[in-house]
Amino acid sequence: MSSSQNLGGATRCGRVIGPSLDKIIKNAAWRKHTFLVSACKSVLDKLETLSDSPDPSSPLFGLSTSDSDAVLQPLLLSLDTGYAKVIEPALDCSFKLFSLSLLRGEVCSSSPDSLLYKLIHAICKVCGIGEESIELAVLRVLLAAVRSPRILIRGDCLLHLVRTCYNVYLGGFNGTNQICAKSVLAQIMLIVFTRSEANSMDASLKTVNVNDLLAITDKNVNEGNSVHICQGFINDVITAGEADPPPDFLLVLQGPEEEEDDGASTSKIREDGFLLFKNLCKLSMKFSSQENTDDQILVRGKTLSLELLKVVIDNGGPIWRSDERFLNAIKQFLCLSLLKNSALSVMSIFQLQCAIFTTLLRKYRSGLKSEVGIFFPMLVLRVLENVLQPSFLQKMTVLSLLENICHEPNLIVDIFVNFDCDVESPNIFERIVNGLLKTALGPPPGSSTTLSPVQDITFRHESVKCLVSIIKAMGTWMDQQLSMSESLLPKSLENEAPVDNHSSPNEEDGTTTDHDFHPDLSSESSDAATLEQRRAYKIELQKGITLFNRKPSKGIEFLISCKKVGNSPDEVVSFLRNTTGLNATMIGDYLGEREEFPMKVMHAYVDSFDFKEMNFGEAIRFFLRGFRLPGEAQKIDRIMEKFAERFCKCNPNSFSSADTAYVLAYSVIMLNTDAHNIMVKEKMTKADFIRNNRGIDDGKDLPEEYLGALYDQVVINEIKMSSDSSAPESRQSNGLNKLLGLDGILNLVYWTQTEEKAVGANGLLIKHIQEKFRSKSGKSESAYHVVTDVAILRFMVEVSWGPMLAAFSVTLDQSDDRLAAVECLRGFRYAVHITAVMGMQTQRDAFVTSMAKFTNLHCAGDMKQKNVDAVKAIISIAIEDGNHLQDAWEHILTCLSRIEHLQLLGEGAPSDASYFSSSETEEKKALGFPNLKKKGALQNPVMMAVVRGGSYDSSAIGPNIPGLVKQDQINNFIANLNLLDQIGSFQLNNVYAHSQRLKTEAIVAFVKALCKVSMSELQSPTDPRVFSLTKLVEIAHYNMNRIRLVWSRIWSILSDFFVSVGLSENLSVAIFVMDSLRQLSMKFLEREELANYNFQNEFLRPFVIVMQKSSSAEIRELIVRCISQMVLSRVSNVKSGWKSVFKVFTTAAADERKNIVLLAFETMEKIVREYFSYITETEATTFTDCVRCLITFTNSKFTSDVSLNAIAFLRFCALKLAEGGLVWNEKGRSSSPGTPLTDDHAPNTQNFMDADENISYWVPLLTGLSKLTADSRPAIRKSSLEVLFNILKDHGHIFSRTFWIGVFSSVIYPIFNSVWGENDLLSKDEHSSFPSTFSPHPSGVSWDAETSAMAAQSLVDLFVSFFTVIRSQLSSVVSLLASLIRNPAQGPTVAGVGALLRLADELGGSFSEDEWKEIFLAVKEAASLTLSSFMKTLRTMDDVPDEETLSDQDFSNEDDVDEDSLQTMSYVVARTKSHITVQLQVVQVVTDLYQNNQQSLLASHVTVILEILSTISSHAHQLNSDLILQKKMRRACSILELSEPPMLHFENDTHQNYLDILQDLLTYNPGVSLELSIESQLITVCVQLLKMYLKCTLFQGSELEETRQPKNWILPMGATSKEEAAARSPLVVAVLKALRELKRDSFKRYAPTFFPLLVELVRSEHSSSQVPQVLSTVFHTCMGPMMGE
Repeated sequence: MSSSQNLGGATRCGRVIGPSLDKIIKNAAWRKHTFLVSACKSVLDKLETLSDSPDPSSPLFGLSTSDSDAVLQPLLLSLDTGYAKVIEPALDCSFKLFSLSLLRGEVCSSSPDSLLYKLIHAICKVCGIGEESIELAVLRVLLAAVRSPRILIRGDCLLHLVRTCYNVYLGGFNGTNQICAKSVLAQIMLIVFTRSEANSMDASLKTVNVNDLLAITDKNVNEGNSVHICQGFINDVITAGEADPPPDFLLVLQGPEEEEDDGASTSKIREDGFLLFKNLCKLSMKFSSQENTDDQILVRGKTLSLELLKVVIDNGGPIWRSDERFLNAIKQFLCLSLLKNSALSVMSIFQLQCAIFTTLLRKYRSGLKSEVGIFFPMLVLRVLENVLQPSFLQKMTVLSLLENICHEPNLIVDIFVNFDCDVESPNIFERIVNGLLKTALGPPPGSSTTLSPVQDITFRHESVKCLVSIIKAMGTWMDQQLSMSESLLPKSLENEAPVDNHSSPNEEDGTTTDHDFHPDLSSESSDAATLEQRRAYKIELQKGITLFNRKPSKGIEFLISCKKVGNSPDEVVSFLRNTTGLNATMIGDYLGEREEFPMKVMHAYVDSFDFKEMNFGEAIRFFLRGFRLPGEAQKIDRIMEKFAERFCKCNPNSFSSADTAYVLAYSVIMLNTDAHNIMVKEKMTKADFIRNNRGIDDGKDLPEEYLGALYDQVVINEIKMSSDSSAPESRQSNGLNKLLGLDGILNLVYWTQTEEKAVGANGLLIKHIQEKFRSKSGKSESAYHVVTDVAILRFMVEVSWGPMLAAFSVTLDQSDDRLAAVECLRGFRYAVHITAVMGMQTQRDAFVTSMAKFTNLHCAGDMKQKNVDAVKAIISIAIEDGNHLQDAWEHILTCLSRIEHLQLLGEGAPSDASYFSSSETEEKKALGFPNLKKKGALQNPVMMAVVRGGSYDSSAIGPNIPGLVKQDQINNFIANLNLLDQIGSFQLNNVYAHSQRLKTEAIVAFVKALCKVSMSELQSPTDPRVFSLTKLVEIAHYNMNRIRLVWSRIWSILSDFFVSVGLSENLSVAIFVMDSLRQLSMKFLEREELANYNFQNEFLRPFVIVMQKSSSAEIRELIVRCISQMVLSRVSNVKSGWKSVFKVFTTAAADERKNIVLLAFETMEKIVREYFSYITETEATTFTDCVRCLITFTNSKFTSDVSLNAIAFLRFCALKLAEGGLVWNEKGRSSSPGTPLTDDHAPNTQNFMDADENISYWVPLLTGLSKLTADSRPAIRKSSLEVLFNILKDHGHIFSRTFWIGVFSSVIYPIFNSVWGENDLLSKDEHSSFPSTFSPHPSGVSWDAETSAMAAQSLVDLFVSFFTVIRSQLSSVVSLLASLIRNPAQGPTVAGVGALLRLADELGGSFSEDEWKEIFLAVKEAASLTLSSFMKTLRTMDDVPDEETLSDQDFSNEDDVDEDSLQTMSYVVARTKSHITVQLQVVQVVTDLYQNNQQSLLASHVTVILEILSTISSHAHQLNSDLILQKKMRRACSILELSEPPMLHFENDTHQNYLDILQDLLTYNPGVSLELSIESQLITVCVQLLKMYLKCTLFQGSELEETRQPKNWILPMGATSKEEAAARSPLVVAVLKALRELKRDSFKRYAPTFFPLLVELVRSEHSSSQVPQVLSTVFHTCMGPMMGE
């Protein structure tokens, strides 16, 4: 025979089959296998004659169907022999045929006669011969068959194949074979389900990892290198099958015959997957039989099934995740398997369940929401929350599960959203966190536990690790969502995150989460607001349930008030019957209450039951399954009474009355308690029960059979709540499980199943759970929610931050394990990151504060490595999350400050306090601190305080406790300082340097915090430091290039800080701060500032405030020097800063220290002389500040030279202003300069505004000089007055009419404010609003005659010079001059008279009729105001007694007059004298005005003049005629030794002037005289004067009318009358002359009026001879001729 290489002929199949047949022939037993040998030879011969001829229907490549059957027949015969040596080559040949894809076709039980079916069946059958090598060969062939892309093994055939491998695994000869079987099964699962996913036989296949398969089970069967052998075994099979199949062979499966059925054949691939999955689930649910309770084979089979299911689930692709049929299969079979296996205590099964559940969570959770809500508490939370007696391996498995699911950030968020925010679901996330907290804290003190110390520590560390993973996952999810929102992805794409963002690190294929592939299948996008409402509703409902379980009535009231339950009894009943988590005992207590509303609820509750056609036992059992009867008899009585009524109503023929049912119900309750209470020793018998119920039916007995049956029912089957029926009585349900409706489910878990019947016993419960799944799937709550709004993290943090903070803090505090500490610090960092970014201030500050405390920097003597790690973590937080720390910066910066302090102490550097110390500590200052790292350190107080340590919140490092520190404490402290060497200065400084990268809000918060820390450093009473202050200067420099808006906010904080510290009582600290501020300011002034910006001014504002408020002369002098240096060195760069500069110098000008004033003025002088153009280069408003500053210098009280020079500079400024010296005026015409005055005390600049707003910059200069005119120093007053009017006169031509009005109202008029009096005469001016609120001068300042004259004349000169422009101010000017005239002081009066006369003289010819009238009306008003005020003054004399009430000896007796009367007398006398003087001046002015300008006066003017004179003369006569007043005046002057007021002189002068003007008018102005009837007025005056004269000379007080008849006797005049007559004689002479000069007709017409008076004059006694002479002339020249006619 030819060699084996040439056997088989020319066909490809022959070359594979030929050598194998040859080997079979050689190995066969000739006698036993004769037929086989002959068949093999026959086939070999036939192969020699065949050639490749493709047949579309042939299962073997290159051969026809008949040839194929013949060629493969020897292989089938060989496999049936049961002889290993023959089987091996047959299996090898089969392997090659399958691997090379030379066989094709569908293998299924529906075609048992097919060649491939027989071949597969035969291969599976040979496993039973019991040969080790055959087992491996069969596994190899079967895997190759499944691997072949040309063979589709389906249905039962596929199951048979799997079962064969299954049996090899369970009964294999050695561990290697078992592992190979397991690996082959896993690979088969991968192949089948990968093809199902792709719906194609040509899908790309993965190779199973054998090592992963042994991660949970079968580690004990691993024999040395078995894993490597099995991996190689699998790899060889898969690699062998990767050869390209014959190209022509593809046509067989894709032929026309199959195309019609292509859809069906395609679906067959998935059908096989579903079938295999279902059967694996069934295999996993097999339990031990009663005969063999410890069946390890069955356990291994169950375990293998779960492992294979895990492989299937792990490798499920997106199609499986979205396929409804497969999801239903998971719910129907896999979840049932998990349910049934959850009761087993086999560790490997539990681990596999957890692994499968983890995959379900990661990939299929969107379609399994209800199932996840059940399994999570059952598998995970049950173990996690068992703190005292947990299984170590189980709990470690659960902790590993939790850590794994945290690798997918979406999963944690989804759990919270879909369960904790769902009213119908358990709070899984909250319970996870709380369970991890309990585990991290360990068993409570004093409790007994089964854990060893090592196990406990392991649990603690692992739970902390899980918490860290959770908070890390939350942070990762937040960052992902924020980054996606920043990248402006469309809203619709937010659910479709990149693959690698959400995939598990353990998944090589990078598959995504389930909802990423089918967001529309069972999930819906939900916003945070909706979830917040759901969460709030759930929390409030649970709060109400918890309150109900403590106090039912309060709970119902709360739920009704917050509208979780309706306020009707029926709605409350629905709540009680349908709400899970209610305590059954509390329900019973509530139903038994006797209050009205609970009674209504109880009635409604009982009425909600339908007992129709129920026997009594069933009814009471049915009734009591929802609550537990209360213990109080009265409550039971009320409930049973209502039950009896309801039962009888539903069953009217049951008893004769409801009383019977009531008594029987009570009896049944007692029987139930008696029969089932273990405390009752003597049980009630049936006879006792029947006897107890005799006669209860209206006196009749109930049937004994009925009562006996009822007795049996109760005794055999206890009446109890439905939730108690499925669990052992000794096991109390957990309150939280009950609240979540998990009691029944966990009862299944607790049940120890030892027989298959147990499954049936719990079948009802399993069925109930499945029904619960189905019922939930139809509710809206079962919808799966996907959230992309990071706001949801707020609610997650609110739930978890407390437990996490407690776990991290306790672990970090109690554990010295470096890894645990590092893990806790990672947790802190992630927590700070989330809370900071989310803006959760309270939580963020809590985590940061805890970290800061754990640095232990406040107690460095106890510092450990974990504390240094905490410092590093804080620095990392500052760098990474600085943009969101806000107020938490204060804690971080405090830590950095303390680190620097400790490092300085360790290096032996002197403390900052040494630079602030007074002279008494100079010795310590020179020595500094010794190097603490050397032994024998000095007992320095600061160092001792640091070594002792203190509380975290203490401002200093440690409290100043007296007493020395021991050497060992110092040594320990020095050793701990060495730990701080791990933190270099670069790391510290990096935090501050990094500030320039912070965002706007962050840098503002950073600066604010640094200011607080620096303030606490500087305010330390024992150890003030400047570390943070220097850092403030640094960060200000770093951030100086920020945009102005940001820098303004930064500087606003820094400014307040510098001001606060600059006003510190510690002078050295204040000086240091001011110098730091100077450095910053110098740096800032190096930058150019554009026009109209105000930032330089804001930057220098701290200097201004400290200058104004500091009580330290040293600080004020330092500020002046700093400002001087900055300005003079950077004068070209100063823009808006001039405002602050001038404010500083303004404050310095008013300083009480002469050297400060002189120093400031020296700089001011240089600025004005040399740099005036810079002042207004950018803003002309700074000119205002400059002027105001100079004005303040003019008020300096130290030297007049400064004041005078300042006034001179003001004139210089005015000159510059007039010349256009404001550069800004030319550069910035296009933009408004704004309001030039910013001083609160400046006059209303609206008075000055006109078309050219720049003219208003004259205002501060003019108003300032106006104020100076009230200075108490004559030289200053005179100089300012002179300069002011010179400026106005020299530059007034550039002022507009409107501006002039403002100048008069706010500059000129206030100058005369002190001499105006009580009533402002300008109030009636049309521009009265200008000066109405402005009064620059203090009241009571009096001018001397020179000043008054100068002011008045200057005013008149100014008015005359600009009369055409300011003509409208005439009335105000005249009123002002009139006010001067009526001033009691002599100086202003004279000045007013002269000025008014000069005004009339200069401008009289220019005045119009109305203007003249205004002048005279002003004088008239001044006079009338004086008269009215004076009359009020006289009334104060009414209470002073006159001489008629006193005796002669008391008339001048001062002792009898009280002090108040003396003061009144003195005041009235003085006031009268000044009044008379003012009135006489008014008369004089009027007379002079008339005489000087009579040609210009019209009748209207004369009328006013005559009214003035008439009024004053009448007033004078009235005063002089008041005899009582005269007597009081006389007595007052006598007592006070004063001269009497010249009342008589006042009267005579006023009448004389009045008479003269009337005569003048009559003589020289006949037209006006005739118009105004002057002649008549003259006669009236003359008659009045004659009567007054006759009254004092002839009648001595008696009335003229009563003495018309001559007397027979005449009494001589007294001395007083003679004096009065003598005084009145000149006036009488003038009257007689006036009468004499009348025209004849006039004299004749008025003669009857005055003739009797002339006759009386003849009879009178005269003191002057002139009177009779003139009288004689009148009679001779006037009366004689008239009588002669």
